[in-house]
Amino acid sequence: MDTVADPQLAAWLQEVRRGEAEEPSLERIRQLRLPRPRPAGPDVDQVRDVLVPSRVPVPCRLYRSSTEPQPVTVFVHGGGFVFGGLESHDRLCRRLALLAGTAVLAVDYRLAPEHPAPAAVDDVAAVLAWVAGGPGELGPVLPGTGLAGDSSGGLIAFLAARRLAGTPSQPVLLFLAYPNADLTLSLPSARAKGEGWGLSVRDLSFYLSQWVPDPSPGALAEFSPVHGFSVPGPASAVPTILATAEHDPLRDEGKLLADALAAAGGDVEYVPHAGLVHGFLTLDTVSPAARQAGDALLGQYGVSLRRVADGQALDGQRGC
Repeated sequence: MDTVADPQLAAWLQEVRRGEAEEPSLERIRQLRLPRPRPAGPDVDQVRDVLVPSRVPVPCRLYRSSTEPQPVTVFVHGGGFVFGGLESHDRLCRRLALLAGTAVLAVDYRLAPEHPAPAAVDDVAAVLAWVAGGPGELGPVLPGTGLAGDSSGGLIAFLAARRLAGTPSQPVLLFLAYPNADLTLSLPSARAKGEGWGLSVRDLSFYLSQWVPDPSPGALAEFSPVHGFSVPGPASAVPTILATAEHDPLRDEGKLLADALAAAGGDVEYVPHAGLVHGFLTLDTVSPAARQAGDALLGQYGVSLRRVADGQALDGQRGC
């Protein structure tokens, strides 16, 4: 029997299931991009928009929880590669800044279908390169840049870190929350949890077809860390915290990516979450269990960011 973390999350799932009949479409994507009311996030010391110079300038938003020097985390939002942005993840970025003690630079990367892959990866890589140059717009910062992403943002972050491996722009730590890692959606959890658990595999498959329009195995494999290309070896691997949720279609691919990184000699902390669903970091106002798990995970990331920036290893405690 499937056990959900708390009654509030169970009630939320019932609401979600009542609305899953609508077929995915370009019109539905347009609707998902429309502004809508969202619960306000906690106050932080500073929030301001920044335009990162690049061949295609990248809009970003900087969050600082202190005027003292802080490490910087580049944050990559989720949204199926086709929606989401600075507003959808504003509350999460504020929580990340406060709970992890980091300045957060959220990236408003280009979305599909107008900008298919690898445009989003290009944008994140450009932001990381800019941050590595030590721009004054960030305020006082500490050495060592973290890179975090949830869901599709987790995959985009991973691909950007892989591209920058061995360069001065490479982040010192990756934080991947329930990331996409297999664009074929062929693992058991995608079948077992594909409908009725908050992330529809039917919808996700349509979104993926917008991000990678070529459906050939070779094209999908090009963007799938666990289905087609080898992960970085220990010489270039970035220490990684990877979190999954029990009732998530992407659970198995997240676990497989963590295992692949560890097998390649990487420093990995795998953090599974029983009873929770995809997107739990943004469900803190819905479910006390999601809020508690998210707070712990964001705090853990902050501690680890300082550890690796000081040249230490992660704690090395891996879930199963």
